Amino acid sequence: MKRLILLSLLIVNISCSSKKEESTVRISKTEYHDKLEGFWLGECIANWTGLVTEMDKIGNIGDRKTGDFYTRDDWGKKDLPSIWGQGVPSDLSENIDFVFRGEDEIWGADDDTDIEYMYQHAMQKYQTSLLSPEQIKEAWLNHIRDEEENYLWVSNQKAFDLMREGMLPPNTSLPENNEHYNMIDAQLTTEIFGLLSPARPDVAKNISYLPIRTTARYEAAWISDFYVKMHSLTSLTDSSKTMKENIFWMASEARKDIPDTSYVSKMYDFVLDKYNSGITWEATRDSIYQRYQIEEKDGYNITSQNLYCNGCFAAGINYAASLVSLFYGEGNLKETIKIGVLTGWDSDNPTATWGGLIGFMMGKEAIEKDFGRKFSDKFDIHRTRINFPLEDYDNFENMANTGLEVIDKVVLEQMGGKIEGDYWVIPMVTVE
Repeated sequence: MKRLILLSLLIVNISCSSKKEESTVRISKTEYHDKLEGFWLGECIANWTGLVTEMDKIGNIGDRKTGDFYTRDDWGKKDLPSIWGQGVPSDLSENIDFVFRGEDEIWGADDDTDIEYMYQHAMQKYQTSLLSPEQIKEAWLNHIRDEEENYLWVSNQKAFDLMREGMLPPNTSLPENNEHYNMIDAQLTTEIFGLLSPARPDVAKNISYLPIRTTARYEAAWISDFYVKMHSLTSLTDSSKTMKENIFWMASEARKDIPDTSYVSKMYDFVLDKYNSGITWEATRDSIYQRYQIEEKDGYNITSQNLYCNGCFAAGINYAASLVSLFYGEGNLKETIKIGVLTGWDSDNPTATWGGLIGFMMGKEAIEKDFGRKFSDKFDIHRTRINFPLEDYDNFENMANTGLEVIDKVVLEQMGGKIEGDYWVIPMVTVE
């Protein structure tokens, strides 16, 4: 019988029949609420810290030479200009350091958090567990500004333009319609679907399929699937294992769904092999740059395409960079953020992904204990998006409440589960 495992605070109840085992997982909604708050808080800390070094270091190929990459010795030192900084460092922090918002301050939305917020809001608004092409289009057109600054990049912007012309997803990511289909966009806007499908990565893949393919295809979509599955698997981790052991288990499970012939799987295996060899994370990062941007191995041919900044927004190179911080961070939130911030390329995006994942696994209270301080729980979605029914700003408690409401529908409609008091009862089907 396959063993079902749950995170330390989640409660498991298993009942079996003989040939086909139908097991149920019971998950406390109260405890999940704290974890959802931890997701938003961890994501915001990592996102805003990562923005300090976003696009500072992308290597020496292409139309902008940025010099050597950062190393661990650069933490706490002066921030250097990004590729679009016109010689001016980030205005978020003079030094490369954590960016916090105190209890009386407000976290601003950014592209790593706002479309996830938008999708969750849309599922609540339409009272659905599975967004339709028309609902996705309506949400995009209603909540995203037509003009700059609208905080959209590459594939998101192209998909938005196509929707404004009347096109529906998933046609908005077809290569013949959207030349940016292999960029980073979907992997930073859809991870939340994994958390909206606790313990059921099959359901997570189903409800995220169309949102991911609103802007991504092929490898970029598979990378997004990888992140979504990892987030769903957080509810099946082993309370007797360390955070590091659970992180590596989740990553290994998510890796199984990636086609072995793709550069995505080869990047995963390459970075993991480098980690296991015992070399430093800086050496692994440098070897990624050498292998994929200079030598163009494993079918990753972005450099030959002569894109702006050598494809620094591309799904592949940022996925590989994200694995550096995931593996070498070993489940430690602070270290994972630090490494992600210093690794290079689009450094706020992979960092935000793992900040949200580990933040969820820890929960809001544990994050504050780890940092030894209280954080703001206020969230200004209107910094980047529009037309939400808020007088001012939202907060993590309310955002977590919305998440619970959406999960109720996912459990009932997509999982065939039920709600018993404070618990979701989720069917898990395996074969003996």
